[in-house]
Amino acid sequence: MTKKRVVVTGVGAVSPVGNSAEESWEAVINGKSGIGMLTRLDSEQFPVKVAAEVKDFNIEDYIVKKEARKMDRFTHYALAASVMAMKDANLELDEDLKLRTGVWIGSGIGGMETHEQQFKIFQERGYRRVSPFFVPMMIPDMASGQVGIYFGAKGINSCTVTACASGTNSIGDAFEVIRRGDADVMITGGAEAPITTMAVAGFCANTALSLNPDPNTASRPFDKDRDGFVIGEGAGILILEEYEHAVARGAKIYAELIGYGSTGDAHHITAPAPEGEGAARAMQQAIEQGEITPEQIGYINAHGTSTPYNDLFETLAAKTVFGDHAYKLAMSSTKALTGHLLGAAGGLEAIFTVKALKEGILPPTMNYVNADPECDLDYVPNAARKADIEYAMSNSLGFGGHNASLVFKKM
Repeated sequence: MTKKRVVVTGVGAVSPVGNSAEESWEAVINGKSGIGMLTRLDSEQFPVKVAAEVKDFNIEDYIVKKEARKMDRFTHYALAASVMAMKDANLELDEDLKLRTGVWIGSGIGGMETHEQQFKIFQERGYRRVSPFFVPMMIPDMASGQVGIYFGAKGINSCTVTACASGTNSIGDAFEVIRRGDADVMITGGAEAPITTMAVAGFCANTALSLNPDPNTASRPFDKDRDGFVIGEGAGILILEEYEHAVARGAKIYAELIGYGSTGDAHHITAPAPEGEGAARAMQQAIEQGEITPEQIGYINAHGTSTPYNDLFETLAAKTVFGDHAYKLAMSSTKALTGHLLGAAGGLEAIFTVKALKEGILPPTMNYVNADPECDLDYVPNAARKADIEYAMSNSLGFGGHNASLVFKKM
């Protein structure tokens, strides 16, 4: 059976660097950081003092307050980004297209903020005062569910939960739905709102977060002095569309999605596999499915969390897959500016990847000051770079040993 072609026709974002995809993109290519002091929580409770918070966002710009109160913050972000992405794609769903439109939005931890708030109410006032919307606000699939309800999208509706790979896996899984002919349109990406007491406490306890109190230098992927990631929040949503369907309606096309790789480390609950072996296999899978050679990849938007192990092992994985070409391609981490959006990271970074292809600009890795001799690739240090590339990759790696890679082609 002939596989369908899949293209990106719309993008939408709510992020620490902007409340739209365009604003977020302009920020990263201009080196504008969304990382600041931790204000959402009482920072005196934690050794961590910085975070990448969404700013000046109002869900009531998208839905009425009554409906918004039935949703956790991560669903707010997902819905707003989806509305923007659908508008960007110039897509309105008639009754026939509703049946051929699906939603696949991932989240690593879902509605943890709601869980914490409602547990406190339970402790203080008993079960009768717990919100009847508690469970549907908390569960990670509800971003997909609410987006499907909002648009009347009646195709497949799902949510991939693979920690920090959730957004990328969701896009890849949505890609496969169109590729096999089960949908013409997929609203897909990731959403996360993890700046909550227990999430921050947990990441502090497992020493994953940067203890650098300076928001301007705390996230420094691939730099020798990196000491952990900066927690972030938001959503990145893409509209994937079957190529012929997009052409028939005269849609603008950002890029074609041609390859998806997904593997498991089977190694450790938080540490990546030695030498980045699992990540390398995911990257190789995506390249092979795209029917291209490794040498054709010109840019990688790296997972690049600013943690000692991740950055090293992702570098080693790139060397395994690309050989000598690893030193010729560019590989940057936009997390230096956005922080780490966990399950939403892959959605936002896929947007940056297709923007890089379409506009011929590679976003930089900011705060790259002291070179790590073991991380010796071209990380596009400290300034965006013009580059006419044909193929680009976006990587995400998650706790549990989840690895996901996407390959996009310039159109």
